[in-house]
Amino acid sequence: MPETDDAPHGAPRSQRSRSEGQRARSGASDGPGASGREPPLYGALDLGTNNCRLLIARPARDGFRVVDSFSRIVRLGEGLSRTGRLDDAAMDRAYDALMMCGERVARKGVDSSRLMAVATQACRQADNGAGFIERVRQGTGLKLRIIDPIEEARLAVEGCLNLFDDKAEAVLVVDVGGGSTELSWLSKGDAGFALAGWMSIPIGVVTLAERHPEPHGALNGALTGWYEEMVADMAAALEAAPVDPALREVFTGGRAHLVGTSGAITSLAGIHLGLRRYQRNLVDGLWMTRGDCERAADRLKAMGPAGRAAESCIGPDRADLVLAGAAIMEAVQRAWPSDRVRVADRGLREGLLLQRMRQDRRPPRRRRRRR
Repeated sequence: MPETDDAPHGAPRSQRSRSEGQRARSGASDGPGASGREPPLYGALDLGTNNCRLLIARPARDGFRVVDSFSRIVRLGEGLSRTGRLDDAAMDRAYDALMMCGERVARKGVDSSRLMAVATQACRQADNGAGFIERVRQGTGLKLRIIDPIEEARLAVEGCLNLFDDKAEAVLVVDVGGGSTELSWLSKGDAGFALAGWMSIPIGVVTLAERHPEPHGALNGALTGWYEEMVADMAAALEAAPVDPALREVFTGGRAHLVGTSGAITSLAGIHLGLRRYQRNLVDGLWMTRGDCERAADRLKAMGPAGRAAESCIGPDRADLVLAGAAIMEAVQRAWPSDRVRVADRGLREGLLLQRMRQDRRPPRRRRRRR
C-alpha cells in the first residue's frame, strides 16, 4: 500500500485536526533547535511476514517528522505454515527489499546506533529464521532483532496511544500481521490506560488466506460461506482471551472501542471512503462503525479478485489477502462488540521510534559522590 508519511506522528490530540479522519500539521519545527543543530535522524525497520517497512524520522515537539519511508510486500512467510521454513524465493524477495532499506539508511546518514531493526512472526516461527537474519547481517550490514510477541504487541500500542478516546473505559488494540495477530486490552484507571491483558494468535492474513483459498468463480452464497469459515477460524482462537470476563461488559455496554492497526483495517477504510488513491491523512485517525466495516467487506467480496486488484487502495499484491484481514477484524468485533473502531495507519515502527526518542531525551543519571 502506498505511504504518505509526511504528516506529524505522535502529536497530542489537542494538536490534531478536529475534522474526522484527518490529522493537521502542528506548529512544531523539524529544523535546527536552540543549539543551532538539527536533531539526529532515527530509523525503524520492520520485517514482517508480509511486508518490509522502513521509517526514517527526526524528533519534533509533537513526536517526530518522517524524512523518508519505504514499504514493499515481500511475503516472507509464504508457505511457512505448511513447511515450517522460509522459502528460498521468499527470502530472496525480502533480502532485496532489505538491501534497499540499507541503502536508504546509508544515504540519509542514519547512525547505526539509532536504527532499530526488528523481525516478527515469520522469523520467529521458521526453523531457518535465525539463519536468514544472519545472511542479512553479512550481506547488508543490517542487524535485525527477532522480537517476541509481547514486545510486538507493546510497540503497536505505543504507536497508537494518542488515538485512544479519553472518554472510553477500555480499548482493544488489534494489530493484524501477515503471520500473527496481536491483541492488547487496556483499561482506564486513575493514571490513564493500563494493560489489562494481551495475546498473540498465530493467524494473520497470509496464514489465513493459505488455509482458506478463495473459491474461484463461486457465487455470492459460496463466497459468504468461505468468508465465514475464515471468521470462525479466528473466532475459535479468540475464545482463549486471557482477560477478566467482566471487561467484556464494558464493550457490550458501549463504553469501549477498538483501534485497528495494519493494512487489514486501512484497506477497509479506503474502500469505505471510496478513495481513488490511498491518502494517509484521510485514513489515519478515522472513526468507523462496525456496520461501516461490514459494508466495506461486502463490497470487497462483490468485486472479485480482479476488481480488488484494480482498487488503488489494495492492488494486485494484496488482492488475495484483504478479505482474510477483513475476516480477522470481523471475528474480533463479534467477540468484543464495539460499534466504534479507530483506524491507525501506524503501529510497530512508530512505537519503536517514539520509544527510542523518549529514551534519548531522558537526562543521564548523576552518580552520587562518595564522601
